[in-house]
Amino acid sequence: MLKVASYNIRKSLGTDRRRRPDRILGILEEIDADIVALQEVDRRFGERATTLDAEVIVDKTRYMPVRFGIRQLSLGWHGNALLVRKGVEVIGQQRIELPFFEPRGAVMADIQFEGRTIRVVGMHLGLLGNWRLKQAQAVVAHLERLEARMPTVIMGDLNQWANDGGCLAQFAIHHNIIAPGPSFHARRPMLQLDRIITSRDLAIEATGVHHTALARTGSDHLPVWARLRLPA
Repeated sequence: MLKVASYNIRKSLGTDRRRRPDRILGILEEIDADIVALQEVDRRFGERATTLDAEVIVDKTRYMPVRFGIRQLSLGWHGNALLVRKGVEVIGQQRIELPFFEPRGAVMADIQFEGRTIRVVGMHLGLLGNWRLKQAQAVVAHLERLEARMPTVIMGDLNQWANDGGCLAQFAIHHNIIAPGPSFHARRPMLQLDRIITSRDLAIEATGVHHTALARTGSDHLPVWARLRLPA
């Protein structure tokens, strides 16, 4: 069984307007996932410095960051980062270039988990519908070009308000789309902007929104999670 989660941390800025990375680390500990995709980890301008220090993540949580080595002070790529539980082996990682009106990208890693290899993509799609569609097509096309096929999890903030169509239709062709529940706005969640998408060889055992007192103040998004059964 594999537990994955996705969380837009809004650069560690909470609904109380306080920037508290320590609070985000506490929420990650609450989630207790094997793999986490984070969005808006790094600041958007200047040196794009991370708001979550890699050494502090290692010291204070059960996670290890997957390093993509883009910028010295960044943890991820266009704000996207992946964390894996300590002891989980990362056997390869790369970034995915996305077409954009505003800067966007996605990150990918192949991970060994309990003797199986799983591919994980973390992404944050754009605010404009036509660009979201192009970005979804780019992610799907990138995965299809890869020679090695394996169970795959794609997750992140899709910025898709509708429950079907749009960018979701691109992923739905060959994948299952999980809508764990409303995750935005954290104080009064009404919109299902955060999604988890899986290849069809992964069985969905449970899914939900991490709705705790700490999570309600950590960011304007709530984390979403899914527990998946790996193929035999």
